[in-house]
Amino acid sequence: MANMDMSAMSEQIQAEVQVKQFRDFLVQYNKLSEGCFNDCVWDFTSRAIRNNEDNCVMNCVEKYTKVTQRISERFQELQMLMNENAAAAAQKLGKLPLS
Repeated sequence: MANMDMSAMSEQIQAEVQVKQFRDFLVQYNKLSEGCFNDCVWDFTSRAIRNNEDNCVMNCVEKYTKVTQRISERFQELQMLMNENAAAAAQKLGKLPLS
């Protein structure tokens, strides 16, 4: 009985995490779409997208994607460094055995 409760909770937690991840994705997508649209679409006299607008949007999306990727990489680097520093400090205090 307890295994079924734990399994159901685990599935519910996974579903909630997936919903949160999808919401986060939509927020980022909407932010990107709105920002690039506002920066790159100038001519509303035609339904067609002009070449300069198309190029601007492509550059905007590429730059946003690269910046987001670099921020993520840097965050991971800093997290690893902080973890290493915390482990070293704990070893100095004698809370962790030496490897």
